[in-house]
Amino acid sequence: MTDKTGMRRGLTRYGDEEFSLYMRTVFIKGMGYSNDALSRPVVGIANTFSGFNACHGNVPQIIEAVKRGVMLAGGLPVEFPTISLHESFSYPTSMYLRNLMSMDTEEMLRALPMDSCVLIGGCDKTVPAQLMAAASANVPAISVVTGPMLSGAHRGERVGACSDCRRFWGEYRGGRIDQDEIAEVTDSLVPTTGTCGVMGTASTMACMTEALGMMLPGGATIPAVHADRLRHAEAAGTQAMKLAQGGPKPSEIMTPAAIKNSLRVLLALGGSTNGIVHMAAVAGRLGIQLDLEAFDALGADTPVLVDLKPTGKYYMDDLHRAGGMAAILRELKPLLDLDCMTVTGRTLGEEIDDMPVAYEQDVVRPLNNPIHSGGGVAFLKGNLAGDGAIIKQSACSPELLVHSGRAVVFDSLEDLADRIDDDALEVSKDDVLVLRNAGPKGAPGMPEAGYIPIPKKLAVQGVKDMVRISDCRMSGTAFGAIVLHADPEAAMGGPLALVQSGDMIHLDVPNRRLSLDVDDAEMERRRSNWTPPPASGEQRGYNKLFMDQVNQAGEGVDFDFLTRRPFTEKTP
Repeated sequence: MTDKTGMRRGLTRYGDEEFSLYMRTVFIKGMGYSNDALSRPVVGIANTFSGFNACHGNVPQIIEAVKRGVMLAGGLPVEFPTISLHESFSYPTSMYLRNLMSMDTEEMLRALPMDSCVLIGGCDKTVPAQLMAAASANVPAISVVTGPMLSGAHRGERVGACSDCRRFWGEYRGGRIDQDEIAEVTDSLVPTTGTCGVMGTASTMACMTEALGMMLPGGATIPAVHADRLRHAEAAGTQAMKLAQGGPKPSEIMTPAAIKNSLRVLLALGGSTNGIVHMAAVAGRLGIQLDLEAFDALGADTPVLVDLKPTGKYYMDDLHRAGGMAAILRELKPLLDLDCMTVTGRTLGEEIDDMPVAYEQDVVRPLNNPIHSGGGVAFLKGNLAGDGAIIKQSACSPELLVHSGRAVVFDSLEDLADRIDDDALEVSKDDVLVLRNAGPKGAPGMPEAGYIPIPKKLAVQGVKDMVRISDCRMSGTAFGAIVLHADPEAAMGGPLALVQSGDMIHLDVPNRRLSLDVDDAEMERRRSNWTPPPASGEQRGYNKLFMDQVNQAGEGVDFDFLTRRPFTEKTP
């Protein structure tokens, strides 16, 4: 038996292959399959539907469309469940569970008899978890996303999750809207199923995945409720059948050059800083190190082109009407590696050449007329940055890109919650808010807490932005002068652990510097007196695995034992 395809793949080990196939056939026939169906190539479909996940509300319809595509191409589609993650319904954070989802998906790709797989993701940690799994298992795979929601309206104003969620909450904290209005707006911010309707992490990862070559062209931006979303899913099912019969594997698609292409797209989008962490994790699964200094250098000739919230003014449905990724890739074509293979079996250059013709629109700017000329994200060095930190400079208040201020330190998420709105808090608008012990191990899970709220005493005065620094993440839907991913984190003894309230901090984004006005001798004295915080959570089960194995932001917050070492390549 040499032809290990379809139901013959990955036979259960009973010591007798013929008996293993016989037993598998006996039980699968209990599902009502015929011999004809069971003789065909098998396309697995990862079902990530959950009643707790509004972003994935359309997954059942997508599955049916994928099945249709597989069957039209002569294959047997079989769905299987995996973990489903939603940012707002994952304690302590969905990032804490991303690696678990990747392991779940990877092991199912290995264990179940499928010749290829369709990975249905959406809410922001699900797509990277699936790409990480695909990279590790290296089973032919194609990504399908649930798509962004449509925008809504509140009192005649166009709104959408989740940048507007944060804006309205800031208005409420500042006393500019009342309890009745904040309750009213909850009916309008998420008017349909789908992922956030702005360039948050979900949309950023969808666009990066298309640029990476793991998604059929055009799939990143189709709204969740559009009929085209189902037609795209059907086409993905058909393509999955082609992959089952000999298409490129993930390792042949997700090369250093392809990852570099996806990072260029992130910069051009003004996309989520989370995309950097996720792509570092995907790269690490392939033995590729993401070079953050090289990534920063890409920003010199990769301006922000997309006028989308939170950097601009439009929503994802506007980007789709403007041509979606085709409009972006056409503008970036001179900067991209066009020889990269895609899931279609053709190169990225061939796919761009076949994209629909351009037409007049103002959502995606030309290279010579960008939204922001310096790249969406900057990589910072200095004695407070350690191995580096990042800032989404395109979403900063311009006057804060160069700033010096007095540190106001919060030692934990709990300390932040207890004191941020205390009238006794000594803080001014020129100070720098510092949150530490909120990184991968410190929180745990590196939550999206980097969007430190403006202290209430300042919010009521109309202050809307301040320099904020932390070792955690921020939602891609957030905005402001926020330094993130300080590496190593404070819980590991990184420089953030040594800051004291009253220290002067200097931020200089144009020169890529983040520094603490404390001399080396004093820093060493503080370091000698530093003790690590107690481990977070109960030291058993998944939490113990996480605390023992999770690495730092620069390596993707993945588990060390899942990262392919030693690194053999660098990107970009």
